[in-house]
Amino acid sequence: MTRTRILLVDDEPGVRLGMKGYLTQHGFDVDEATSVAEAQEGFRTHRPDVAVIDYRLPDGTALELLPRLKELDAAVPLVVLTGHGSIELAVQAVKEGAEQFLTKPLELSVLKVVLERLVAQRRERQRLMADRSRTARTQVDPFLGNSPAIRALRDQAERVRDSDSPVLVTGETGSGKSVLARWLHEVGPRKDAPFVDMNCAALSKDLLDSELFGHEKGAFTSAVAAKPGLLEVADRGTLFLDEIGDMDVAVQPKLLKVLEEKRFRRLGDVKDRRVDVRLVAATHQDLQVAAREKRFRSDLYFRISTLILHVPSLRERAEDVPVLASHFLAEMGAHRGRGQVELEPDAERALMAYSWPGNIRELRNVLERAVLLSGTSRLSRSDLRFESLLPAEEPLGEDLTLEELEHRHIERVLAREGGHVERAATKLGISRSSLYAKIKGWQHKGG
Repeated sequence: MTRTRILLVDDEPGVRLGMKGYLTQHGFDVDEATSVAEAQEGFRTHRPDVAVIDYRLPDGTALELLPRLKELDAAVPLVVLTGHGSIELAVQAVKEGAEQFLTKPLELSVLKVVLERLVAQRRERQRLMADRSRTARTQVDPFLGNSPAIRALRDQAERVRDSDSPVLVTGETGSGKSVLARWLHEVGPRKDAPFVDMNCAALSKDLLDSELFGHEKGAFTSAVAAKPGLLEVADRGTLFLDEIGDMDVAVQPKLLKVLEEKRFRRLGDVKDRRVDVRLVAATHQDLQVAAREKRFRSDLYFRISTLILHVPSLRERAEDVPVLASHFLAEMGAHRGRGQVELEPDAERALMAYSWPGNIRELRNVLERAVLLSGTSRLSRSDLRFESLLPAEEPLGEDLTLEELEHRHIERVLAREGGHVERAATKLGISRSSLYAKIKGWQHKGG
């Protein structure tokens, strides 16, 4: 984790020098400001963990500054120092948002203890918030199974768990990419800080921009108040961007700046803000192809692909299906008070033989439906319903044009292959680029 950052606001050079030297020796990073205006700018730019503010400044007092800083980030503890302390002044400072009111001359060892306590309290609050934000649904161990593919993934993930470098998680839809991303956070050095996730495919360009970077009041018509973005919420923690291949090209340069400079700018703001996050991104697309076709920035691809973890599909680890199924059934049986639900041999064989275009997510759905609809503690092949998860095999029809027949056939192959373009192209006997061109052609025609 990074060192604790302190913003020291005092117009006396000697006081700043002494405090900064002492705090730096004891493991703090110290940024300085000499006025109310500089303090606001430093607070906005450096995102301190704690601000220490002298009461009297050349252009105002701490009482004027405190509410402005609280408006920028209410979670940052504020400490006020003064050489002319009084009970009335202390009460007023606390009302305006100060966590501590200390009088000069001040023992630096006392200040150090106060700062350490405030930082510990803030991080505990962050940890509790992160705990509350975790999904209620039980998360699956990303490495359930004993197949060579899953053992290789486990070994690779263990090697990168403590790194701060970006991680790109690849794999088919439903294969468990988000579960692996959360695991990387919860076993890594940032586990006590927030884990924030966002699906890039679910948001338009403008919403994505606002949600990720935040906005200032008046940045657009409906921006009636300033709003921190998910980057700020994830500060010192992990930001998980799911389906990053669908991120709008106009937003990608801003994310690249965050990764390279650890700075960003809210919509409608003119000043940069500092942020410290570890990025974990996931995609089911081939980003190298997307970069070649100018659908994804190559510089961003190279930056986020420092470490790549590929989550295998269930077809690549069919021997793990019984292990996963047993895990899900135990969880579902306990949740519904039915005790252990087991598979008959014919059901287990059927599960292992199925192609699983939806991977682990589909496996869970098939089993959950079987448990809900069957009244038995042992599921047979007849309790499993696979076909409802795929498009119905309608007759192609004699009235279709050749182009329409081709369109429908390609859609079926894509569905069977879980949307995986490369495998679908192989089944169709055409190149991947040709298949992409056909899909783009339909999109332009509204098909």
